[in-house]
Parts: sequence; structure tokens; C-alpha cells
Amino acid sequence: MRLKGKTIGFAITGSHCTIAEVIPIVKELIEKEGAVVIPIFSETVLTTDTRFGKAEDWKKEFETLTGQKVITSIVEAEPIGPRKLLDVMVVAPCTGNTIAKLANSITDTTVLMAVKAQLRNLKPVVLAISTNDGLAGNLKNLGHLMNAKNIFMVPFGQDSPTGKANSIVAKMELLPDTIVSALENRQIQPLLVNK
Repeated sequence: MRLKGKTIGFAITGSHCTIAEVIPIVKELIEKEGAVVIPIFSETVLTTDTRFGKAEDWKKEFETLTGQKVITSIVEAEPIGPRKLLDVMVVAPCTGNTIAKLANSITDTTVLMAVKAQLRNLKPVVLAISTNDGLAGNLKNLGHLMNAKNIFMVPFGQDSPTGKANSIVAKMELLPDTIVSALENRQIQPLLVNK
């Protein structure tokens, strides 16, 4: 139990096709690693029903899994900073929109406020990228974040090099190892992997 006694803020953003992929990881963090996980939803995940699932069902599932109420607003996320509520903050999946706003210091969503609140305390933030434009318009933002203090990346790769050449997705099963490394203030390697 490498994360026993640690509290993880676990933010879910609108890469709806990837949300189901993080559920077993959250379960692992709680049951095998001993962490307390506090779920945080972006406004998009909180309000949008898609072919991948209904918003209310996702909320119920994460609350049941973690035993914690989902943080759903900027007002609810803001105390993460002054109260020093988290040991590590995770954004998984982390969309291109979130990457771009974070790289440019924009704080207009629940998830971005949670990240900003965590960075205020000089504590680690782990990003698990899932975006169709990671090797295109968002490459500059990704590069900026990779060089930012206290931000760590889950190793990622192209998920469909011939079908979506610019798309990159984190290897979600490496999230627990990335968290452990981030708590030791080091980036897990290798960063670029076959997806």
C-alpha cells in the first residue's frame, strides 16, 4: 500500500470515451494502494450525457466507488488550497481544452480551480492526457506543462497513428506508479510509450 494515508484529488474532464478506463484505476488506488480519493468533475462531465454514459450515472458511480461526494463547482474546489486538502491532484482523463487553459493560467472550471489550488501549495499535479490534438495545436501547451514545476505526466503515446495522427492518450495503467513518483518529485520514465 504505497499510498496509505495519502489523499488524492481525482479530476475527470470531458474525454468521455476515456472515463470508463479510469474507474478500475480509482478502484486500485483505494483498494490496493490505500489512498483516499476525492472525485472532482468538470462541468462538461457533470452535465453532458453521451453515448459513453449519462452524467448522473457517472456521478453516482464515482461517489459510490470513493465514498466521497463529487466536487462540482469552483466554490467547492477553492478550499483545496487554503485547507491543504490533498497530497496529490490527478486529472484523468485530461482533455486538450484543460491542457490549453492550464498552460495559459486560465481558471474558469472546477477542475482548473482544483489544480490551481493544489499548485498554490507547491504540491504535485499528475496529468493523464487524452486529446485528439496533442501533436497539433496543443503540442506547445503540452511542452509548456512538461517543463512546469510540480506538474507530472502519465506516460503517453499515439492511440491511433494512422487514423488520428495527432491524438495522444496516457497509458492509464501507469497512473499509480506516476503518482508515487510525483510524490517523490520525479517524473516517471519513459514518458513516451506505445499506446
